[in-house]
Amino acid sequence: MSEFPDSASRVPTPAPSRAPTPPTRGTALRHRLAELRGADVPPRPLDARALAALAANPGCRRRALLDGAGVDKTALAQSLGSPSGFGQSQFAFMRGNAFEARVKADGGAELLRLAHGRLGGGPEPVPGESAVPDLSAAGPEGRAARTALALREATESAAAWTLLDHPMLALDVAGTPAFLEPDAVVVHPDGTWTVVEIKSFPMIDGSADAAKVGAAARQAAVYALALERIAERMETPPRVRHHVLLVCPKDFSNFATASAIDVRKQLSVTRRQLARLTRVEDIAAGLPTGTTFDVRRPAAELTAAVEAVPATYAPECLAACELAFHCRDRARDEGEVTSLGRSIRGELGGLTTIGEVLSAAMGTTGDPTDPTVAALRRAAALRQEAVSGAGAFSGTGALGGAEC
Repeated sequence: MSEFPDSASRVPTPAPSRAPTPPTRGTALRHRLAELRGADVPPRPLDARALAALAANPGCRRRALLDGAGVDKTALAQSLGSPSGFGQSQFAFMRGNAFEARVKADGGAELLRLAHGRLGGGPEPVPGESAVPDLSAAGPEGRAARTALALREATESAAAWTLLDHPMLALDVAGTPAFLEPDAVVVHPDGTWTVVEIKSFPMIDGSADAAKVGAAARQAAVYALALERIAERMETPPRVRHHVLLVCPKDFSNFATASAIDVRKQLSVTRRQLARLTRVEDIAAGLPTGTTFDVRRPAAELTAAVEAVPATYAPECLAACELAFHCRDRARDEGEVTSLGRSIRGELGGLTTIGEVLSAAMGTTGDPTDPTVAALRRAAALRQEAVSGAGAFSGTGALGGAEC
């Protein structure tokens, strides 16, 4: 009998078990945001207009979370019963596309001529000699990488004008990558970069509507910030110009004209406000389990989910956010002073509701040594004197009583 046991009777030694690899921070965040958005709902990408509005109101956690998760706020507002008035007519959309195509025709000859005339940065561009690199790639990450490579190559060569048509830029926003697509970016022969905004509103006698120009400047500042992030990763960072090129129709024609817009102020504000944004993962961590903004859920459930995230409403939101009508109604119902405007909210200090303001003004509550409370009580006293004097005056004399 063999001293070695038969192979059939051997008990195999179990392999040591391995603990499952925990998900990375980025993977866990993507899963969490997908749950908030809806398991099979594709994310709505952030654009420069949304980022400009987000930077203008950094204290609004609701917008930060919804934009970070890629929630379609237009569909969400409709499901909540407070549809927004946003949107562009099909005619305006087609007119804008036709104007942009005209400006970029022939390798962007007209666009580069305008860039040289308003900003300089090299010899006058020669038609047909400018470079227009191919930026096509798979997915936004691939296009962003291809754009960064094209910018690097154009800057290192610096031999001719280069036009990047609809490049893809990546910008980290509160821990979430945002992919942005400006109308164009010009690389000058001197190696500097310029953001180009092409708009369909007219520029009459060299000037355009101030509100529209301001909105375009805020969007362009977001693009310039994203370009700065790309430049910082280069061995010799090129200069991103603080003047963007705004291209519009001249007067009421279809011919193009341009103006150099200084966006240093908008760029500084955007940089500071985006840095102050609360990280999306921190906001999501404070939500109740099972919270979702899937628009296919009942309206009552969606309302509860939206109200679980604090909002900071101001009248300026009406021109920048799809949920503004919903937030305005809630702010009015709760008597929030933010519904009166940010400037008034700043003047009232720690008084956050209209009820608190009235109570402090009437002397019911509030510290009389508080400058805000003292000013409210003084204003209430002056109002009472004015009302009493007007009442006494209207009851006697030539303007009141039986003599009238």
